[in-house]
Amino acid sequence: MAKSPLAIYIHWPYCARICPYCDFNVYKGTRNDALVSAIDQDLTYWRERTGTREIISIHFGGGTPSLLPAAHIGRLVDKVDKLWGLAAGTEVGLEANPADTRRDYWKAIRSSGVNRISLGVQSFNDGALKFLGRDHDGAQAIAAAGDIASIFSNFSLDLIFGWAGQSANDWSQDLKIALSLKPAHLSTYQLTIEPGTAFERAEARGNEKAVHADQSADLYDQLRRRLTSSGFEHYEISNFAQRGHRSRHNLAYWQGHDYIGVGPGAHGRVTSGGQRIATTAKARPGNYISSVQDQEPDPRDQELLSGEDWAAEYLMMGMRIQDGISIARFEELVGHSIPAAPLNDLIAADLIQKTKDKMTATETGRPLLDHIIRKLLT
Repeated sequence: MAKSPLAIYIHWPYCARICPYCDFNVYKGTRNDALVSAIDQDLTYWRERTGTREIISIHFGGGTPSLLPAAHIGRLVDKVDKLWGLAAGTEVGLEANPADTRRDYWKAIRSSGVNRISLGVQSFNDGALKFLGRDHDGAQAIAAAGDIASIFSNFSLDLIFGWAGQSANDWSQDLKIALSLKPAHLSTYQLTIEPGTAFERAEARGNEKAVHADQSADLYDQLRRRLTSSGFEHYEISNFAQRGHRSRHNLAYWQGHDYIGVGPGAHGRVTSGGQRIATTAKARPGNYISSVQDQEPDPRDQELLSGEDWAAEYLMMGMRIQDGISIARFEELVGHSIPAAPLNDLIAADLIQKTKDKMTATETGRPLLDHIIRKLLT
């Protein structure tokens, strides 16, 4: 049996500033050459473990990987190519911050092998950007997007909605500016208050940071109507793409493919011998570097997923996308058929639709995905 294809996630944990809503594994700083070397070495470990695979994508996330010098990015892309081989046109993506508005830098990382940029503008509204703790303003965001568009044909903009005080007109203006920049893809995220963040502590003091659920739902409906009427495909709950520009790397997650995570705190999922293994690298950069350099037998926490856990993950991820899931595959993983009663209830409520082997969430059902998942897993 042919081995499944593989996506590669490279986590760069450093940021010039920590955003108050962020709960990712991030640290204040810019560069760490020893960490680049450790990631390089870790990739060799994963090649030995996974064997020959078709590489779907490489994605540099963070943190702020656009703080990495282009030479380091090129080194790691070349290492993946040397270990596994990269087919022409393989997606190589990098998350970037608008404050990194150096045109020469964008040219250099294009030459290093990167062919897709995700620009974290979050908003073009200066007041919103200050509220969100960003280190750029609207003019910088527009300038960065313009520079990137002149070098990369495939780029995405990230936007946040649902911040306290945001009006429908504020959101309309952000969307208008975003569309004027002609991105191939838009990722849009509802502001959520995550445990351990500065925003959570502020809300505990009575300082609201996010709008209420009803208003957030209205903003989401406004978003969906605006982008689909502008020719974007709503292919995943939070993501919209022009034809042919879906994120291949994120689709690897949503479709249940294998992926490895290198860098501090990076997560992975690897299938071997019919078993699904969840992996997590050591979170702190120093601990990660030491574990890789010391060649510990395996520096990652590992968890062997049960069939039920594997099936639940496949369902939760796959139902996020327009294409949905294979019912046969889900039932194979979970070990039994989906009970007819909850399935029929969800269909009758117009929350899901079933066509032969495919099950998908409807437009009505997508905002209620947590409810759908609970019903199907109960």
